[in-house]
Amino acid sequence: MMAIAKFVYVRSRALLDAIKTLPCQCCGAAAPSDPAHSNQAAHGKGKGIKASDVFVAAMCRVCHRMVDQGSHLTRAERLAIWTPAWHSTVRELLRRGLWPIDIPVPDIRSFH
Repeated sequence: MMAIAKFVYVRSRALLDAIKTLPCQCCGAAAPSDPAHSNQAAHGKGKGIKASDVFVAAMCRVCHRMVDQGSHLTRAERLAIWTPAWHSTVRELLRRGLWPIDIPVPDIRSFH
């Protein structure tokens, strides 16, 4: 029997606070943004548990609600909105020097 590797969660108040300083990476609304966690199991999302904090996009309240509770959007459509916003969030935090030094940077090329 093959063992399944345990998912390693990152919880970082510093990272979440840095995300709040960014404009919405979906529509461009001015900061503060909500930290919008991924809804994908591959990112650690499970029943009653949020994805790891490295899988968070900076989104305004309207965009965050649309992606989390957008019943008029398919799962694929919500993912197509969240993923580029997450990629932009990671790049912008790195560009601004706001990514916490003790938190590993996800490889945004390997997650779609």
